[in-house]
Amino acid sequence: MKLHRNVIALSTTLSLTCAYTYTNAQDLAVPLVDDLESTQSADELARELANPNSSLASLTFKLQYRQFDGDIPDAGDQDSYNLLFQPVFPFSLGESASGGEATFFARPAIPYFFNQPTFDIDSGKFESVSGMGDIVADFAYGVTEKNGLLWAFGMVTTVPTATDSRLGSGKWSVGPEIFLGKFEEWGVYGIFPSHQWDVAGWGDRSVNVTTIQPFLQILPGDGWSVGSAPIINYDWNDNQWSIPLQLQVAKTIKMGDTPVKLTFEANYYVESSDTFGQDWFIGFNFTPVVENFIENWIKGK
Repeated sequence: MKLHRNVIALSTTLSLTCAYTYTNAQDLAVPLVDDLESTQSADELARELANPNSSLASLTFKLQYRQFDGDIPDAGDQDSYNLLFQPVFPFSLGESASGGEATFFARPAIPYFFNQPTFDIDSGKFESVSGMGDIVADFAYGVTEKNGLLWAFGMVTTVPTATDSRLGSGKWSVGPEIFLGKFEEWGVYGIFPSHQWDVAGWGDRSVNVTTIQPFLQILPGDGWSVGSAPIINYDWNDNQWSIPLQLQVAKTIKMGDTPVKLTFEANYYVESSDTFGQDWFIGFNFTPVVENFIENWIKGK
């Protein structure tokens, strides 16, 4: 029953978010997307959105439901859901030295947690806490080569913005990131590793974490994509892996003149903390493509 209620809550929140975003998009005095994007087919947009170096601006709302497990008493009874907002407004830099399309990215991810379980050592019981988590953002220079090769490099940082100390690390962390991929006729694949160390903050624990995200997206046509992009973490302080098996299915459609990518993902963790860690989670993503007003303002359009 708990799973059923939370999935209903997750679906309801997603529906309201989608409805709000779409309604406000229709009320804008200017078109939501550029003319070039509004004339593209759903299949062309699906291919463009599958490219991590895409120059399309978008607003992604990710709603995720999680269940946990571990050796702590009642760990297997814990669950939570969260909303992650990720606006992406790339800046096109024109042709690179190699003849490809160069882009600069600034991609913040802003999380809000609902009833996140935390274990209180004094009482020996779990407590639920809700609030904003730490913001993670990456800044990168990326190039899409004419032969389909994709590459990028930059930095990733975590800002200690959590409204409750139990929802964040209490550390400002930073580190490098790189990306290498390849576009083929049938889809796209690649790998996206990064690492973060803490450089400031008040938290008790240091941060020394490697993240690896391999990805594969098959594009069968008609706006569909099927693939996997698991986020794998290794905590060097605890010598602990977090490894999910992931599957995602997406469909790019048009709501009026607004391109929208709808995604469902499921993750099952084959490796996580024995004490308390994620067991599995499902997610629903709603991604409208929007006008890149930041780039237009900078370029005086």
